[in-house]
Amino acid sequence: MIVGIDLGTTHSLIGYYGEQGPQLFRNALGDYLTPSVVSVDEAGHILVGAAARDRLISHPNSSVAAFKRWMGTAREVQLGQRSFRPEELSALVLRSLLADAEAALGEKVQEAVISVPAYFSDAQRKATRAAGELAGIKVERLINEPTAAALAYGLQERREGSRFLVFDLGGGTFDVSVLEMFEGVVEVHASAGDNYLGGEDFLDVLETACVGDLKLRTDDFSPVERGLLRRRLELAKRSLSQQPEVSVTGLIGKHDIQWRVDQDRFLHLAEPLLQRMRMPLERALRDARLRPEQLDEIVLVGGASRMPLVSRLIARMFGKLPLRHVSPDEAIALGACVAAGLKSRNAKLEEVILTDVCPYTLGVEIGQRNTQGQVQNGLFSPIIERNSVVPISRESSYWPMTERQARLSLKIYQGENPMVENNIKLGELEIALNPTLSIAANEVVVRFTYDINGVLQVEATPKANGLRHELLLQQNPGMLSEEEIHARLAALSELKIHPRAKQENLALLARAERLFEEYLSARQVLQQWIGHFRQVLESQDERLIQEHRKTFSDALDSLETQL
Repeated sequence: MIVGIDLGTTHSLIGYYGEQGPQLFRNALGDYLTPSVVSVDEAGHILVGAAARDRLISHPNSSVAAFKRWMGTAREVQLGQRSFRPEELSALVLRSLLADAEAALGEKVQEAVISVPAYFSDAQRKATRAAGELAGIKVERLINEPTAAALAYGLQERREGSRFLVFDLGGGTFDVSVLEMFEGVVEVHASAGDNYLGGEDFLDVLETACVGDLKLRTDDFSPVERGLLRRRLELAKRSLSQQPEVSVTGLIGKHDIQWRVDQDRFLHLAEPLLQRMRMPLERALRDARLRPEQLDEIVLVGGASRMPLVSRLIARMFGKLPLRHVSPDEAIALGACVAAGLKSRNAKLEEVILTDVCPYTLGVEIGQRNTQGQVQNGLFSPIIERNSVVPISRESSYWPMTERQARLSLKIYQGENPMVENNIKLGELEIALNPTLSIAANEVVVRFTYDINGVLQVEATPKANGLRHELLLQQNPGMLSEEEIHARLAALSELKIHPRAKQENLALLARAERLFEEYLSARQVLQQWIGHFRQVLESQDERLIQEHRKTFSDALDSLETQL
């Protein structure tokens, strides 16, 4: 069985392509969206999803979210007695999703197609594959999120020659792709984006404005209090999508919060973020060699795209209203399900060829002599330009800088800056030259080959001897090696993870504890309810637990509407 997964910054989803088309699986709480949050409780057990999200407020030092932004780095976070890399945290989310899928299907999931931001770097894509391996599944295919969104909208079934722009603003990442459909091919013409721009950044500007207006600072709040403040601001941000003005009020610790914000103020605060959005949009159009009026449709996906200021930006830039009839939260996951169906050659799907592009320019470091004969080193010489359709193979020739040079050091980089110090180094090759030959005779032909799985093959061949030097760049600095993956897989298998059957109970307790932290006026009654529910859980009587769980949940719903 092959499933499709949207491994998101804020929420993650899983599904497959079945008899009725793309279908998503519900988690143990009956929701399609599983929060991408991991927490460790006092007994050392791992919690994933809604329970972990509520513990971000009540237990901020043992809970973590938004770790998708760290993919491709060696960053680690301490939870409980051990530290976790972003690949491991993502693997725990994947394991939770896979448990939901297997509970619904009644069979083991062997493989997954996982969506990634179009602008994810080589290292970030490899980290996503590593997360799949740590979760115990094969991940041969990654699909760019905008391409997945296009499949969810059925854009591949539209008229021939249609051009679309997919605008994807999630919780932590933003990317945009220009696609064209023709003769059963979904071709990506250009991708651009910002891996550090998303709904969380819009929440940040509200937080800065709120504490600034109240003449406070963020470090005036404890981690728990700051979590409570951000939760209320998140609710205010969502309300601004339907209401012209919202209030944030209440006691948080010793701070009495009384703050109002309207849509105009929010637009003013978010203007720098909107300007950051414009640059990738303009770059994608330039790279695709298209004018705004040449686009047939604009598709909005990602939960943060619900903000009215996003729709206004699109309408101003492109002169047309975007499509949004598929849920922004579910579009990418549904598209990943279609991609999984295509990979499994589902008979219900017409064959569609999905092309991809290389999101970053790939090249080598060179030196050049200026008109005064001085050498300037550290220059970037592109070989494969960004947004080239993959698979692709390109070659360029290079020569030594001086006579009698015995070696040529070929340093490979990824990036868009003319100076290599501002780009990412991927690897290096040392090539022996014949020092008795002239500079012209010591020509070295360098070929880059980049495939659809994000693997870069570098070949360097001195023309003088025809001896080929090869480097296969499947690893990046900070990435886990095969040995480390196996070691960490063994360590993850020893973790105590709460069984799926207990998730509803855990989520309910975490929610009650979060409300206890948030509302001082309700602490006495909440403490009684929590204690009573824990006693019921200790009875291990499933009928009694189910009955009290419903009563407890209804009581919390009622309490939260009154507070």
